[in-house]
Amino acid sequence: MAKTSIRKVLESADRCVLAPCVYDCASAHAVQMVGFPAIMLSGGEVSVAMNGVVDYGFTNLTDLEWITSRITQTTAIPLAADIEDGFGGPLAVYRSARRMAMAGATALQLEDAGDMEESTVLLPRDKYMAKVKAALAALKGTDCILIARTNADPATELDEGIARCNEALKLGAQMTTVVKLTSYADAKYVAERVPGWKMYPDVAVKADGSPEVSAEEAWDMGYNFMTTHYTLKAAMDGMLEHGLENFKRQSVEYTCNKKDATGIMGMSASPLFDPQGYMDLENRFTGGNKEYTIVGKEVEEFPEGFIKVDIEDRL
Repeated sequence: MAKTSIRKVLESADRCVLAPCVYDCASAHAVQMVGFPAIMLSGGEVSVAMNGVVDYGFTNLTDLEWITSRITQTTAIPLAADIEDGFGGPLAVYRSARRMAMAGATALQLEDAGDMEESTVLLPRDKYMAKVKAALAALKGTDCILIARTNADPATELDEGIARCNEALKLGAQMTTVVKLTSYADAKYVAERVPGWKMYPDVAVKADGSPEVSAEEAWDMGYNFMTTHYTLKAAMDGMLEHGLENFKRQSVEYTCNKKDATGIMGMSASPLFDPQGYMDLENRFTGGNKEYTIVGKEVEEFPEGFIKVDIEDRL
């Protein structure tokens, strides 16, 4: 379990905290290895990676709770999680929030969608606030914060979204987000009207390839948390690149001989997960000197230039 929380990371931050979206233990580990201080569990990417279906309301609480518990038990940086609409009314939200906090999430994003298949339709404001109250009650006494999310369309509903954010803050939500923000102008408009901690969601790029909003700009406007997607696309891109070459050659020659970002050769990713660290921990208990091998073959050392977290902080 991470020794810190999203709350503590934000309290000590001197810049906007950029948290990549993850979907499993491997993606979380990769984000940790390069130095990001926090991660966000993407409901949409979990749907694709875990169940093989697009983000269309297929993911359920059990899916999110299961993967959250595994990520938080093997990753040293704190996890925020998207819990969609809470999977029902206020009682369902209460149950969902309690279970996700117990699974190790230290921030939960709760949206105001009226229909998960048509998430552009907003739940009536009073019904959403009932859910916010339920989530806050469930998280009381934990170190897990609530991110009140509105799906209001900035083009037509920005003021309504702002009103929802402010009402959620008055109820006790620790952070808010207008999830469809895509421009500096709209982000600034929100920042000038919504106090407190704010999340800039899923930052991408403009038509010219430059960031729609930089982390520095977001911080200056008053946003202290920013999420972004890249892990699943990067993973699929790598798998497809290797797959095309390996299929063409009908071997794994391409993968075994290709020196990637880590410098690790061969076909196994095991060295990236510090397998010897597990053996060293076991050796402390047994007094032995067991070394990790794969079918008798030595495993390369953890690659240089990446963050290696002590095994006790991620197991």
